[in-house]
Amino acid sequence: MSKTVLLIGGNGQVGQELQKTLLGENKVITVARPTIDLAQPETIRHIIREAQPQITINAAAYTAVDKAESEPELATAINTTAPQIMAEETQKLGACLIHISTDYVFDGQASSPYLEAHQTHPLSVYGQSKLGGEIAIQQTCQDYIILRTAWVYGGFGKSNFVKTVLRLGRERPELRVVEDQIGSPTWARDIATVIAQIIPQFNPDITGIYHYTNSGVASWYDLAIAIFEEAQQMGFPLQVNRIVPITTPEYPLPAHRPAYSVLACGKISAVIGTYPPHWRQRLRLMLQEWLPNCGLI
Repeated sequence: MSKTVLLIGGNGQVGQELQKTLLGENKVITVARPTIDLAQPETIRHIIREAQPQITINAAAYTAVDKAESEPELATAINTTAPQIMAEETQKLGACLIHISTDYVFDGQASSPYLEAHQTHPLSVYGQSKLGGEIAIQQTCQDYIILRTAWVYGGFGKSNFVKTVLRLGRERPELRVVEDQIGSPTWARDIATVIAQIIPQFNPDITGIYHYTNSGVASWYDLAIAIFEEAQQMGFPLQVNRIVPITTPEYPLPAHRPAYSVLACGKISAVIGTYPPHWRQRLRLMLQEWLPNCGLI
């Protein structure tokens, strides 16, 4: 049965994939900047009240992890207050809110994949602001899905790790990449796909927090190596001939990041009936689609 879906943040990596994935299945109303300003609560209220959605998807966020350390008020407004406003308006409509969150709500001290119920302890302003959004939704809205994901990349959007590494690989003979942070690289399209699978079967029994990433684990160094191997096989012009693994202290950044942020995906797999595909397979497919059309090969 077709549903009216309000997609907030339609211009981002996941948002653009959602526009494609949801096409034809539902009545989708897409809003993004400058139409909506997530730092202005009344803008959010007006758009939700006008759209009257059965499901609101929040694919927007303040994602400048390091910049958030010097802009905590703006990060909090977008990542905590805005989801709270969405939750309030969604609750008034008796509708459902699907909200995308992050692995950065954890401190990275675990040695096995994080379950949804694991104790949160964010290390950065960004992580704190995203956790604030999760808490606000849980306290405000009866029907919600909070979908934590990690290490997101894709063909859309201005920048992500995959695009940055390829750009630097064309320009430099040597790259230094952190090897002591471990996670699960995740294609934005797979996040969009799992959300599209949740929508038709949503009911109050599946309300809650879920984890979704591609399967398998890697360090940023492992991911960089894989990117270059796949791109080289496709004929992408690379200058890089040496990738040096370094530690986090050797690449200091304003925001602290979790050293280990692998998420357990068994709970969401039980809902959708399939387990997430492996990150290397999805990286290869993304590059096969994106590289020939990016004007670089």
